[in-house]
Amino acid sequence: MAQELRGIHHSAYRCRDAEETRAFYEDVLGLPLKGLVIEEREPGSGRRNPFVHIFFGLPDGNFLAFFDAPGSATPEAFQPVHGFDRHVAFEAGDETALLAWQGKLNGAGVPCLGPIDHGFVRSVYFQDPNGLPLEITCRLAGHDEIMAAELAAHRAALADWTAAKAAKATAA
Repeated sequence: MAQELRGIHHSAYRCRDAEETRAFYEDVLGLPLKGLVIEEREPGSGRRNPFVHIFFGLPDGNFLAFFDAPGSATPEAFQPVHGFDRHVAFEAGDETALLAWQGKLNGAGVPCLGPIDHGFVRSVYFQDPNGLPLEITCRLAGHDEIMAAELAAHRAALADWTAAKAAKATAA
């Protein structure tokens, strides 16, 4: 039997500027800089591409990381993307904390939209200096019960979704 995965160690993204990114994540969001790697060559390929890889610590022991690699970055890498394409969602302890974060972000000049009630969580949305969509969410009362009730129907609902999508593609 295969070993079970233990969790996410880090998620990594590009950044325009390591110091600008550090200031946002450490000074605004309060995530401490926990690691930094500077290399002249890409691991694996050995190709010359100087970069810095920075790691911010999360309270659960995991990390959010960024690469500042100016020699291989293109302007397209920093175009805003839809949250469906990628985003990072942090979790606040409760709705009071969620609203406090929204106030702090707006006060720091970071537009923070919401809150949006999703039925099982409530969320606010904003972007980091690199255009990465971010979310802060809090679990609402009944979160675990709602998730458990939906779990029973998840596989069947996914099979129905997949069949309907295939039927639409065939009809097109």
